Amino acid sequence: MKSINTSLLQCVIVIGALLASPIQGTPAKSTTGSDPSGDPGWPREQYSNGTRLIIYQPQIDDWKNFQDLSWRMAVSLTPKSGKTVVGVVEMKGTTNIDNVAKVVTITNPQITGTYFPSLDSATKEKMDQLFKTFVPSTFPISLHALIASTPKREAPAGVQLNNDAPKIFVGYRPSILLSVNGEPVLSEVPNTNLKFVTNTQWPLFFDTGNSTYYLAVGQQWLASNSLEGPWSATKKLPPEMSKVPQDKQWSALKKFIPPPAKSAGATPDVFYSDKPAEVILFDGQPVYAQIPDTQLEYATNTNSVVFVFTPTQQFYYLTAGRWFRTTDLQQGSWTYATPDLPPDFAKIPLSSPASAILASVPGTEEAKDAVLLAQVPTTMTVNSKEAAAKVKVSYAGDPKFEPIKETSMEYATNTADKVIKVGDVYYLCLQGVWFMSPNPQGPWTTCTSVPQEIYTIPSSSPVYNVTYVTQTANPDGTVTANYTAGYLGTFILGAAAGAILADGSGYWWPPYCYGAYYYPYPGTYCGAYYGGYGYHYPTPYYDSATGAYGWKQTAYGPYGSATEVPATILTPGLTPEALRSRRLMGAEAQHKRTIRTPAPMLRPDRDRARTLSGEAPMSREETRVLPWAITRQPMEQWQVPLIRREEKLPLPARSGGTPQ
Repeated sequence: MKSINTSLLQCVIVIGALLASPIQGTPAKSTTGSDPSGDPGWPREQYSNGTRLIIYQPQIDDWKNFQDLSWRMAVSLTPKSGKTVVGVVEMKGTTNIDNVAKVVTITNPQITGTYFPSLDSATKEKMDQLFKTFVPSTFPISLHALIASTPKREAPAGVQLNNDAPKIFVGYRPSILLSVNGEPVLSEVPNTNLKFVTNTQWPLFFDTGNSTYYLAVGQQWLASNSLEGPWSATKKLPPEMSKVPQDKQWSALKKFIPPPAKSAGATPDVFYSDKPAEVILFDGQPVYAQIPDTQLEYATNTNSVVFVFTPTQQFYYLTAGRWFRTTDLQQGSWTYATPDLPPDFAKIPLSSPASAILASVPGTEEAKDAVLLAQVPTTMTVNSKEAAAKVKVSYAGDPKFEPIKETSMEYATNTADKVIKVGDVYYLCLQGVWFMSPNPQGPWTTCTSVPQEIYTIPSSSPVYNVTYVTQTANPDGTVTANYTAGYLGTFILGAAAGAILADGSGYWWPPYCYGAYYYPYPGTYCGAYYGGYGYHYPTPYYDSATGAYGWKQTAYGPYGSATEVPATILTPGLTPEALRSRRLMGAEAQHKRTIRTPAPMLRPDRDRARTLSGEAPMSREETRVLPWAITRQPMEQWQVPLIRREEKLPLPARSGGTPQ
C-alpha cells in the first residue's frame, strides 16, 4: 500500500474517536438515507460469525470508461471477543450500469491495499483475512450516489448548438400556447366540409363554409377567423362537427360535441406561434421572493423559472437548460445569457427552493454531476437475429432522401425513423440499435459495426442524435449497443465557466407534411417536456384540461403531453455528495420525457405520424428506447443495516497529496 502520511493518521484518529463515543453501535437512520434504487446509504453495518464490520462512505479515486472503478473507504472491525480496530481499505472492481433502475453493480471486487495503523504485521494479516470474508462477489450502489462521489475531470467539448431565443410569451391569467409546427397544413375530415390542421398537437379544425377555426380546449371550444386571434368561447359548432368523432383519432371529442352547457374553468387566452415558442404564465401579477445571501429574487407564482437580478433589474428565464434575459417581460427582446450569468446564481443556498436550478448554472458541482451523468452509457446486449426480425420501416409513399449538409450522406425525410444512406448502404438507428440494408425498405440485419462517417453528422442535422449510439460485435454472435444522453436529445453545452446540459439542439426543421402524413422532427428546445436537469420547483400551474391551478406540472407542447413530479426540497444536514445525489436523482426524474395518454383536447400521440386510414409508426420526435434482448448481470446485494455515525470521514489522499 502507498506510504502513510499525516492525513491518513488523522483519518484513523477521527474514526477511533467516533467509535469510542458512548453511542457506538446504536442503530439509527443515516442522513445519507436510502433511495429508490435500493442503495441503503452510508455508513453500513454487517455481522458475520460474531464479527462486526462498519463501512463508511467510500471515496472514489477513479471510474475509468465507466467500467473500472477504484475507491477507498474507512472501516472498523470488531472481531468476536476482540477489540475494535479501525483502518482504511483500498479496492477496485468492474461496474455494470443499469441506467433504467439507476443502479451500478460492482462485480469482482478486489482488495488492493489495507492500512490498520494500530496493529503489528501478524495481526494486520489476520484483519485482512477477516475483512475478505465480508466481501461479496457483487454488490449494488446508487448510480446517482456514485456520480456525486466521482472526481470530476475536464468535461468534454460542448456541442455547437443554436442558442437563439425562442419567441417568449408572458401571460398573467389562464392561457395556452397554440403551437403550429410551421405553416399550417390542412387535411380533410372525411365526409365533411371540415379540415383539420395536421401539424399541431391541438384539435384544431377549419370550416371552409364560414372560414372559421375551431379549437378544443379542455371542455370548451374557442373560435376565431384567424389563427392569430382574437379567440372567443363558443357554444355553436358547425353541424358537420358531429361527424368528427366517427374518426377514431377524434373519438375522445364525442362528449364535447355539442359543447357542454356549462364548461369547467376559465376561458384561456391563446398565444399563437408557428415557430418554437415558450410561455411564462403567472398566476396574476408576478410575486417574487428574495434568495438569502444573494441579490436574486425568484418568481413564486409561476411554474416557469424566472429570476430577477436586483442590481440591474434584469429578468432571467431558464428553459431547456438555457438561460435568456430581458429588461422588460412584456416588450423586451430576449437574449442568450448562459455564458455570463451573474455570480450570485452559483451562490444560491441549498436550503432555498430555487436551488433546484443549480444543475443549470455553469461551474457548480450540481452542473458537473449532471454533465458526468449524461456521459454514462446505457448498454444493451442484443440478439442480432431476433432484433433484425422485428424491424420494419414505413414511408409516406416511396422513400425520399435529402443531403446531410457538410457530408456526402443522405437521410430519409418521409418516415418516422432515422434512416441514413452512406454510399450504397442504408443504416437505420432504431431504439438505440443500428441496422443495415442494401435497400431503404429492408430487409434489415443488425450491424456489427457502424461507419465512422456517421459520427461526422453535424449538430444542425435533424438526425444528429444518432451519433451518440455506438455498436460492437461479440464473439457469441450478439452485439453490444451503447447510447448516451445525446441520443435522447440532451446535449453537453460548453460555457466559459463550465459545461451544462441543454435539451434540444436549438435548430428547427419544418416537418414532413404530405396529405394526411405528418412526421415532425425533435423539438427545437424540448420545452414541452421541461428539459434540463431539475430546474423546476413546485409552483402553481394552469392545467388547460380543467382550467384550474394545481401543484403538479403538466406540459402541453409540441406533439404530446408530459407530467412530472415537483422537485424535492432537500433536508439540511446531508453530506454534499448525498445532497447532490438526491438532487440529481430527483432532477433526472423530472427530465425524463414520459409521454402519457393525452387529455381529451390532445390528439393521441400514436396518431402524431399516421395516415387518416389507420396506424402508422411512432413520431420521430419521440425517441423511445425499448429492450430487445438485454442481458443483465446477476446481482448479489451487499445489503447491510444502517447504523449511527452518519458523518463522512476524511480519507487519506493518494500519493501524498492533501485530503479530498
